Amino acid sequence: MLGMQALLMIMAAAETAVGLGLIAAPSSGVQLLLGAPLGTPVAITVARVTGIAMLALGVACWMAREDTNSLAGRGLLSAMLIYNGGVGALLAYAALGAGVSSVALWPVAITHAGLAGACVWALARMKSGDRNRIG
Repeated sequence: MLGMQALLMIMAAAETAVGLGLIAAPSSGVQLLLGAPLGTPVAITVARVTGIAMLALGVACWMAREDTNSLAGRGLLSAMLIYNGGVGALLAYAALGAGVSSVALWPVAITHAGLAGACVWALARMKSGDRNRIG
């Protein structure tokens, strides 16, 4: 299983890359993920705001990669657990409950679920006091 430092670095790279992609080309990113382009200026603005938020998460993960044993690091990991678990669940619902279909939907949903699981594992390791094996 990944150490906390590696997990934070992976999440930093992924969130930063996708966030920059949504800022630069929001309709293309959404079409790849959800199978339909954005149709209004409001939707494009919301996608770009999402991109900025993802960029901020990526920067936070990158900045915390060396700070694996602090309360702030634990807080960030908890936030990333909520984010990844929520996004994974929302995308799975979109596919199963709302009939959304695209080439990237299930791979992205499964990736988020896996990252949520890795966050749970890392948090459990922190709580158990096995801090030497986390980072």
